[in-house]
Amino acid sequence: MTVIQAGLTAAADEMFSVLKKTAMSPIIYEVLDVGTGITDAQGRLVSSGAGIPTFVGVLDKAVRRILELHAPETIVQGDVFITNDPYFGGVTHLNDVVIAQPVFAEGRLVAWAASIAHWNDIGGKTPGSMATDVTEIFQEGLRLPAVRLFAAGRLLASVLDIMVANSRLPDFVRGDLWAQIAASRRAARRIGALVDSYGAGALAAAIAGLFEEGEQRSLNGLASLRQGSFAIEETQDDGAVWRARIRITPKKMQVDLRDNPAQVAAPYNTSRDGAVIACQMIFKALVDPDLFANEGSFRPLEVLSAPGTVFHATGAAPHGFYFETRIKLYDMLWHCLAQAMPERLPAGHFASICGTVLAGVHPRTGRRYTMVEPQMGGWGGTADRPGLDAMYSASHGETYNCPVEVAEARYGLTVLHKKLSDKAPGAARHPGGRGLDLLYEMNAPAQLSAGFSHFNVPVWGVAGGGEGGRNRLVVQRADGTVESRAFLSGVRLQAGDRVAIATANGGGWGAAR
Repeated sequence: MTVIQAGLTAAADEMFSVLKKTAMSPIIYEVLDVGTGITDAQGRLVSSGAGIPTFVGVLDKAVRRILELHAPETIVQGDVFITNDPYFGGVTHLNDVVIAQPVFAEGRLVAWAASIAHWNDIGGKTPGSMATDVTEIFQEGLRLPAVRLFAAGRLLASVLDIMVANSRLPDFVRGDLWAQIAASRRAARRIGALVDSYGAGALAAAIAGLFEEGEQRSLNGLASLRQGSFAIEETQDDGAVWRARIRITPKKMQVDLRDNPAQVAAPYNTSRDGAVIACQMIFKALVDPDLFANEGSFRPLEVLSAPGTVFHATGAAPHGFYFETRIKLYDMLWHCLAQAMPERLPAGHFASICGTVLAGVHPRTGRRYTMVEPQMGGWGGTADRPGLDAMYSASHGETYNCPVEVAEARYGLTVLHKKLSDKAPGAARHPGGRGLDLLYEMNAPAQLSAGFSHFNVPVWGVAGGGEGGRNRLVVQRADGTVESRAFLSGVRLQAGDRVAIATANGGGWGAAR
């Protein structure tokens, strides 16, 4: 059983390596804006590769939705499904594309190999497919509602043709798509070899053992936490008030999100699955922070939500900047529990993806490009040490910045500087880490889209520690005018215009001595 379990983990890791080495977009092969995973035949998470933690939480939910939409008896060997729609298993937004391949052995479905990756452009109003001035998901780009891409091993070329025709970057669609398909095929071979060696019954028994271990590890962690009910109410940058109540017992953590604002006719909603992922992340960090994670790990977690709210969007609500909503939810839950258990959790971090999209035509090659760059910022101090400098957000996990040399070669811009922030952290026994200062200069006309949280509300400290500051984005025109907004899209830039980014320092832990 141990050998089979290790093989399933290796399958997810190999998927990740294949995707990293064969993708066409820097957001995938440099930043690693991807996730890979193996589920059982019912879509329950078995193992995951590296990458973005919130992406790993997408894959089991995506496969389960595929199984809801396609009767299991109609799924055959050689099928491959594709989805990007949060109402059809995509969970996140239309840029994030899920490829899921059923794995057959001994004549029956035994597992799924799935991956998710951010595609640079999926159509919609603006280059990069992340517009702020939309009111319905129909305006955000091409929707892929959990459809077959391969049927019994045969590529459905018409589906691929539709995808290519709806992207401003068709070559990247093809390149990144085939990288994900190759990753799934690699994992399918690994799982098939495990069944050949040990049998489908042994595979099922090993998976059941993994689930039992995951559940027990979480229960052990729950027993070590402070028990009781904890509540928080937070005002967001736009003035909206969010609320959460967390109840912890030795057997369960319940997160109640029902008392929250209605969904909005703007791209700042998340699906219920997206809200569940935020809760899963804070749960995992508290009860079992090691890499081990599967379906059993989250059995003691219950999430309550109300349809039609910002954390459980329905109908045609748009989701383009869902990631800022989800990370702010995660940050609020973190804040709630850090106040109750300051010895267990750090002070707040910059808590934003600070996603920055620049799109245009490369002045030297004449090719269209879309730069999609998450930013790094400061993390909060802990009970033991100061915060870390210039890390990615907790929601973005094990990702990397795109090297300056790669960015300048691939995109029509110059990076004038990329350095740690000069701003002093707030006073604290253990101060927060430093954010990042970054300055792009355009070498040719381009369009800018971006979304920054903690733009008005500063990063929080804990146990008497000082605040960490705010995230900023400023457009500096060549004529001397400036513009600063938290969310923007389709902003036209000219050669010589600059985009200045300053991410927040982390919050402080403990009062200064």
